[in-house]
Amino acid sequence: MSKNFFNIYSHDFARVAVGVPRIRVADPVFNARQTLALAEDAAKSGVALLLFPELGLSAYTCDDLFHQGALLQACTEALGTIVAASEKLPLAMIVGLPLRVEHKLYNCAAVVAGGRIQGVVPKTYLPNYGEFYEGRQFNPADSAVCGEITLLGQQVPFGPHLLFQVANLPLLRFHVEICEDLWAPIPPSSYACLAGATVLLNLSASNIVVGKSGYRHQLVSQQSARCLSAYLYSSAGQGESTTDMAWDGQSLICENGELLAESGRFLTDSHLICADVDLGRLSHERMRNTTFGHSVRRHAQELARFRCVEFPLDLPRADRLPLRRNVERFPYVPSDRRRRDERCSEVYNIQVQALSQRLSATGMDKVIIGVSGGLDSTHALLVCAAAMDRLGLPRTNIIGITMPGFATSGRTLQQARQLMDVIGCSASEIDIRPSCLQMLKDIGHPYGQGEEKYDVTFENVQAGERTSHLFRLANLHNGIVIGTGDLSELALGWCTYGVGDHMSHYSVNASVPKTLISHLVRWVAETGQIGSTGSEVLLAVLDTDISPELVPGKSDNQPEQKTESAIGPYELQDFNLYYTLRFGFSPAKVAFLAHAAWRDREAGRWPEEAHVARNEYDLAAIKRNLGIFLHRFFKTSQFKRSAIPNAPKVGSGGSLSPRGDWRAPSDSESVVWMEDMKNIPD
Repeated sequence: MSKNFFNIYSHDFARVAVGVPRIRVADPVFNARQTLALAEDAAKSGVALLLFPELGLSAYTCDDLFHQGALLQACTEALGTIVAASEKLPLAMIVGLPLRVEHKLYNCAAVVAGGRIQGVVPKTYLPNYGEFYEGRQFNPADSAVCGEITLLGQQVPFGPHLLFQVANLPLLRFHVEICEDLWAPIPPSSYACLAGATVLLNLSASNIVVGKSGYRHQLVSQQSARCLSAYLYSSAGQGESTTDMAWDGQSLICENGELLAESGRFLTDSHLICADVDLGRLSHERMRNTTFGHSVRRHAQELARFRCVEFPLDLPRADRLPLRRNVERFPYVPSDRRRRDERCSEVYNIQVQALSQRLSATGMDKVIIGVSGGLDSTHALLVCAAAMDRLGLPRTNIIGITMPGFATSGRTLQQARQLMDVIGCSASEIDIRPSCLQMLKDIGHPYGQGEEKYDVTFENVQAGERTSHLFRLANLHNGIVIGTGDLSELALGWCTYGVGDHMSHYSVNASVPKTLISHLVRWVAETGQIGSTGSEVLLAVLDTDISPELVPGKSDNQPEQKTESAIGPYELQDFNLYYTLRFGFSPAKVAFLAHAAWRDREAGRWPEEAHVARNEYDLAAIKRNLGIFLHRFFKTSQFKRSAIPNAPKVGSGGSLSPRGDWRAPSDSESVVWMEDMKNIPD
């Protein structure tokens, strides 16, 4: 793969497009010319699949002109022009025209590729209400008797149950429906997706009235989500008759509920929108969603009616065909400010509700939490405070303990003290150095004999001592220990197993990644939920380097030990985690997406946020840190995740609980993932 690593088609993407040509009513020659002009532009952009509007070769608003033989013949000849041109165009086109079959007229979509008509699909549902009068001119698809027709000298599959498979892009199987078909209670595409179609296409005319644009959005988005598919939607634009209706030319491309591209409306010229559809993502979603498989089995009789037409496409083989798709650098954190605030509010409330319920269920009214002055414990303390408020309990029921050790900086110690004071919890301080030193002496560690040796034993003695104190305090106060570790740390195994920060009675942050926690804390600060003084403390915490503070350093202002120096930057590792856990992507595809996300500093990601990290990572850095992630995630840390405390799942991005999203053996190998890393260029 490495030769074409930078080509989207090497990573199960397909570039698709919707074209809305300017047309003339009952002028197929002109309409075909406009259609081909857009097709040529699409081909230059590497598009594999191009959709046009309903009855685009004739115009939708021909009314009884559809019964004129001259117009029908002209439409067929215009189709011939497009078929001839398709020999030199490396894409599939779906165009609309009226066709007379067995003395009946049908509103049809013709699939054209490689100099052939690959199939013709008639419209299933004909609207005959309001401003629509299609039942006057056309017949519905189920009135057809034949399954094959002769058209332009070719034998062509005909019918509504056709699937089209691109032979050299196995995940690209598409289905065509027409306008009103999507408005039906059960659209034909609902069955087509169960029969294997990953891309659904709708040739629509769809006149515009007030409010209809928003309804189209809902229909297309929901159908793509429900069908776990991509959905391309076209509608007629400039040139359709305005005798009784108006047209806005809106076109949409959605993928699994997400809008990828949308055209302008009321444009006067022909226009084209493109998007790169992630077929691998859709395939993975269907594989993991067992309800999808159950639906296939339940509707097996209907699905047996589908037949597949296979043909190849001359897909772009260039060494570089960059991704035309916005890949968020922070997949767990929406880039839009309004959506980000909504996400923070919802996650925060999920955590608070979960902790409140756990306290109610245990009958206990006190929580014990270690407060380090760092990011994770800060957020966990905020959740504890909100839970106490919700339960109508005093915040003094929070037993907050800060436990300075050999490497605790003055900065974090001061932040811990200030934070507990602002929250109003029962605060105390325990110096763990004497007890740690005693343990180091007892086990014969060099540090206990006066030698400066800062190894993993030295670090874990401190982590274990802190946790041991917390559990004994929980016994003393009849409360529960609140875990503070986050999803990112669990993924990388960055926690001390057993009697260490790995363990607690209940862990509120366990499915919240580090990048999201930083924004949760900032959201609490910016919304003034704990007052101006509290907000200042929170902002100071956010400005502090992430560190376990277990190895002594020289500076008292910032922790000397830097977590990200050991395990890589969290912004990259959270990216790697999201696409590995949520979608099961190969390392090469994860690296390809990371490169797309970080390749352009001016990509418009969070330009208004001065506090957001603006690091840039080249492919070498991406590959190096991905290697760290894969080794730690698949090889060295699963045993810790197999024994984690209870914790609420907060997002669709996944949880690592063995009782939730992730069940894996603790002694598996990372060989296949590390081998796939070879597909990433150096």
